[in-house]
Amino acid sequence: MYDTAELSREKQMGGLGAETAREIRVIDLTDFEARRTEITEQLWTAATEIGFFQLSGHDIPQELMDAAFANAQRFFALDDTVKARYPLVKANNSGWESRTQVRPSIGVPDQKESYQITRPHMAGLWPGEAELPGFVSAVLDFEHRCWEVAMRVLSCFADRLGLPREHFTAAHDPESPQYQSTLRLLHYFAVPPELRAAPGRWRAGAHTDFDCLTLLFQRDGQGGLQVCPGKEMDAQEWTSITPSSALITCNIGDMLTRWSDDLLPSNFHRVRGPGPGEYQGDRYSIAYFAQADRDAIVQGPRGTYPPVTAADFLTQRVQANYRPQG
Repeated sequence: MYDTAELSREKQMGGLGAETAREIRVIDLTDFEARRTEITEQLWTAATEIGFFQLSGHDIPQELMDAAFANAQRFFALDDTVKARYPLVKANNSGWESRTQVRPSIGVPDQKESYQITRPHMAGLWPGEAELPGFVSAVLDFEHRCWEVAMRVLSCFADRLGLPREHFTAAHDPESPQYQSTLRLLHYFAVPPELRAAPGRWRAGAHTDFDCLTLLFQRDGQGGLQVCPGKEMDAQEWTSITPSSALITCNIGDMLTRWSDDLLPSNFHRVRGPGPGEYQGDRYSIAYFAQADRDAIVQGPRGTYPPVTAADFLTQRVQANYRPQG
């Protein structure tokens, strides 16, 4: 079973904490194959020191990132009664949910709605062409481009871990019925005027991700993401990550921490509510969670942990961490 000590730590991460400046490195993937060795060292340093980094030169055109956000806004603009036709199927991480995730760190629902796309499990969960013309094909194309970027990064980590270069790529197969990587469209609700002066409000409580690697797309001016890096988190010193419409923000997840025999840390992060004078409106982001196929075996080269299927790892992690509202 998943180590519940991690959950105990998460329950202690709900405080305001302090803010401290840290460098969140921007790593340029331009000319990737020609610069692979250099890029690998930069990724490894950023991942092991902070657990978060940002990517430029990632080959996803700006117009496609902008279009992905436009599609997300189109979906979330649908009436809740329409979105409710595509409800979250938790076992498959597919579909729409709103204000249902309760983080152990804060004990109240995250102030957001989301729509999860997991390729093999979308039957009956797509909006119709009449509702959102072109939505399905555009979203699936964007999801595949995210997969390509994630596999490039993971191939660098495979090199450093002494694993075959395509080790993680083989474990994330979009054509497999066991594929469970997820593209998640996110909408954080605007802050109601009566709550804009209330301290200590969170749009998403402190947590770690369960996957191997997360790619996060944000919008200029729609901030709030903070990271608390390092194994020793007692001080709860948080660093704000400046959102960028051009960069991809990445972080290591719990699955890759286990797969790397703890060499690559999965660190806590949260989305704080905006403070006085900050943008109080709707916040949109898009996350791609690269998590290995259900039947993939997660075990590091040093054998620190016993082998476990990715399905069992995620099931244990999700059941321990999330409790639905009601």
